[in-house]
Amino acid sequence: MGQLSDTLRERGYRLTLQRELILTALEAVPGHIAVEDVYERVHAQFKQVNISTVYRTLELLEQEGLLTHTHFHDRVAKWHRAEEAKHHHLICERCDAEQDLDLAILQPLANELTDRFGFTPNLTHFAIMGLCRRCQEMSAKPVE
Repeated sequence: MGQLSDTLRERGYRLTLQRELILTALEAVPGHIAVEDVYERVHAQFKQVNISTVYRTLELLEQEGLLTHTHFHDRVAKWHRAEEAKHHHLICERCDAEQDLDLAILQPLANELTDRFGFTPNLTHFAIMGLCRRCQEMSAKPVE
């Protein structure tokens, strides 16, 4: 099995078939995944799974420090493995394209917030909304 399964087993949690399928679905998707997407993947293999089981499993994984979640512009919680936690996104509000943003770009902002306001920002994971280059270029083209 995968790393999530191994870790839960080592911590004494029982791994039911449903939980195993949920963990497999999470490990098969790089990056973020919504609860509904996990549910659809598992339900395709095991019709008896309930979406509340998916929610409970994701919450357990977050409680154990193995997953974390964030809310993007669509306000849908998206989950990802905790080892991927320190990353940021540029998300296009028009086409939903996502681009990763290196923490080094944001460090000067974090320093300025600390120096100017005495505020220490938590830059572990967030998204900046806007328009991607492609959508901006499409908007600039005259309609024919």
